[in-house]
Amino acid sequence: MKDYLPNHPGFYPAGRLDFDSEGLMLLTDDGELQHQISHPSQKQPKTYWVQVEGAPSTHDLSPLKAGITLKDGPCKPAKARVIAEPPIWPRTPPIRERKDIPDTWLEITISEGRNRQVRRMTAAVGFPTLRLIRAKIGHWSIDGLAPGEHVMQTIHSAKAARRPTGKSKRPGSRRKHIPKRPR
Repeated sequence: MKDYLPNHPGFYPAGRLDFDSEGLMLLTDDGELQHQISHPSQKQPKTYWVQVEGAPSTHDLSPLKAGITLKDGPCKPAKARVIAEPPIWPRTPPIRERKDIPDTWLEITISEGRNRQVRRMTAAVGFPTLRLIRAKIGHWSIDGLAPGEHVMQTIHSAKAARRPTGKSKRPGSRRKHIPKRPR
C-alpha cells in the first residue's frame, strides 16, 4: 500500500479484491476497525456491480435471493437485481464480447466474503461474470471517485462505530448536576 499512499504509512486493506476485480478498497490503520469491516462475523454488506454474460430474468436471480449452495456450502441470501449500466470508467483491458450473446448488469449485495463468491454465484445460475466492481462496503461507496482517487476519513474508533445510539454515553459526555438557583 505504501506505493499508493506514500504519505500515509501503516495503512492496510480491510478486505480484499481479486486481481481481475475493480472498485472500492478500504484502507485503515486501526486493526479493530479492519476486523469490523472485513470479518465475515460482522456481516458488513458489500454491494457489487456485476456485468454478466446473458440476460437473466428475475426468475433466474431467485436462487441468489434464496441463498444458493456452492461447493463450499450454502450462501446467505443475497440481494440481486438487474440494473442499467452504471456510470463507470472503461476497463483496461476491455472484457471479452461476443456479438451473438448479450450482456447484462446486476447489482448484488452479500454479507459474506468468500473467495470469488460473487463470480461463483453468477456462474452457478448460468450467467458467468465478465466484469466485477465493488461499489459499496457498508456505508462507504465509490460514488464521486475516479479510478485511483482516494478520500481520507477520520473514524474516531471502531468501538464508537459499534456503540448503539442512545444507550451508552460517549467518553466525557457525563451529565453534570447543576443546582437550582434560589428564587
